[in-house]
Amino acid sequence: MRWIGLESWTHSCKTEAMKTALLQLNSSDDPAANLAVTLELVDQAAREGAGFVLTPEVTNCVSASRARQAAVLRHESDDPTLDALRDCARSNGLWLLIGSLALKTGDADGRFANRSFLIAPDGAIVASYDKIHMFDVQVSDTEHYRESAGYRPGSEAVIAQAAFGAIGMTICYDLRFPALYRDLAVAGAQIITVPSAFSPVTGAAHWEILLRARAIETGAYIVAPAQTGRHEAARGRRRETYGHSMVVDPWGRVVAVAGEGVGILTIDLDLMQTAKSRASIPAMMQKAVYDADL
Repeated sequence: MRWIGLESWTHSCKTEAMKTALLQLNSSDDPAANLAVTLELVDQAAREGAGFVLTPEVTNCVSASRARQAAVLRHESDDPTLDALRDCARSNGLWLLIGSLALKTGDADGRFANRSFLIAPDGAIVASYDKIHMFDVQVSDTEHYRESAGYRPGSEAVIAQAAFGAIGMTICYDLRFPALYRDLAVAGAQIITVPSAFSPVTGAAHWEILLRARAIETGAYIVAPAQTGRHEAARGRRRETYGHSMVVDPWGRVVAVAGEGVGILTIDLDLMQTAKSRASIPAMMQKAVYDADL
């Protein structure tokens, strides 16, 4: 696990509430068009007083076509979406969690990275995280995904220090792997971000349940901005995503949830709730006692 700026996190955590805005997007496979919408919503959230703004998974490009992705995606060093969002965070003086960007890599097999970024109010990249768990599933007879065919998995968990608290960074399918969340919480995460592009089938069945479970297990805020609706595609089949961006507090209560449209979901994160929850039920710091030799 990588810790970014957490040497003294227990002494630097803030107690005041942070006004937070989750952007719910309907990104297409056109990064320039997606960027225009995202910038407009970030600016709107800033005008409404948000100091922490989050976007969903694959903010820049939702596509099922590897050929389309190869044509429109860029490397991190010259990605216009990343550059523009860093400028936007700087001009608005806010913290920005770019849920993830699809990016080219130098991998010989041509696979992309699914990478999340935490941007500081001065526009600096504080931390980045590559999605570890790939969405390789057979949802139904007609709906299947093999994310690992186009994206290479990350290998490091990441926790970063913002001015208002410690943030554990995850992406979408990571949600089904509770050990990652426990490790982030034990390392000090008060907020765990879950930017997502959940399918409608798994979203309806599991989205809220899994988000609440991770919050209860970790005593952390779970903050999950999501893609929503039917995504336009110039090439390849269209994707559909579930929406319902959500914030779950450290006690496992859903304190904010969006519907299915594009827009902004706003909530005040009171990080004192994390301390209270963990003091009340300290299971996170208690080791299970059982015979592991099964």
